[in-house]
Amino acid sequence: MKRYIVILLAFILLTAAVSGCQTVSHPSEGGKISVVCTVFPQYDWVRQILGDKADTMDVTLLLNNRVDLHSYQPSVDDIVKISTCDLFIYVGGESDKWVEAALEQAANPDMIVINLLEKLGDAAKIEALLEGMEEDHDDEDEDEDEYDEHVWLSLGNAKVFCDIIAGALSALDAGNAGEYANNLSVYSGKLTALDAAYREAADAAPVKLLLFGDRFPFRYLMDDYGITCFAAFPGCSAETEASFDTIIFLAEKLDELSLGTVMVTESADQSVAKTVIESTKDKNRQILVLDSMQSVTLGSATYLSIMESNLNILKEALK
Repeated sequence: MKRYIVILLAFILLTAAVSGCQTVSHPSEGGKISVVCTVFPQYDWVRQILGDKADTMDVTLLLNNRVDLHSYQPSVDDIVKISTCDLFIYVGGESDKWVEAALEQAANPDMIVINLLEKLGDAAKIEALLEGMEEDHDDEDEDEDEYDEHVWLSLGNAKVFCDIIAGALSALDAGNAGEYANNLSVYSGKLTALDAAYREAADAAPVKLLLFGDRFPFRYLMDDYGITCFAAFPGCSAETEASFDTIIFLAEKLDELSLGTVMVTESADQSVAKTVIESTKDKNRQILVLDSMQSVTLGSATYLSIMESNLNILKEALK
């Protein structure tokens, strides 16, 4: 895949040079500042920091219309957008292996690049392998630990990333840096308040335990509030069918811990969760959905509104 992208980019850029066409539009040349984001949380953070200036920049979300982070492959148009943009924001995990090849052929030498996992540094977490969890048989590097890519699901991480993004936007548009700083301050206050609400809910919960009949992309969120979890698959797993042993383990945990709910992500078909419930003694559990924001269609939803909805679901699950 990497070799394909390099050859494709080289061909595109060579064709543009031969034809005399200008493929790069920088702010200094009168064009809009171009920002490319791979996942929805990045896109929404950029727009929240830009505020009233959002329409003065060309902000692109690559993984739109419910395209999943783990299955995404860039199109020709996507590669060109990345190659010529002024600010590129990506997660930096195993699913973003294609990015390295795309950046090698970048046509904008002044591009600012933000790798979220890299920016987290020592705070980045290894993907969780929980007790009883199905192993990912498609993992080519089974002996190497992979970092959990779902870094946006920590409100604390979100504040760190927003600070970095605001700095990059201010560097590209110094004339509006003061407005971006003000917008950041207001937005950070909302993130802090929501973080406190999560902590209050977790502290008030009689039992801090959740069971996922699905993938588990919520390590950052659960670790923030001391919530213990069991799950069928790791967060980035390609597996969709759980083994008999995994099903029985989760069903017995539901009975042993007297948990009334089974959690799933927004993209799950819920078949594993339903099978786990059918394998319990009373077969009477509720399925609740937490949104991991791995695949989002643009609309009225924001990062904060989704995290607020997740808080309500969490309160229901932990009561």
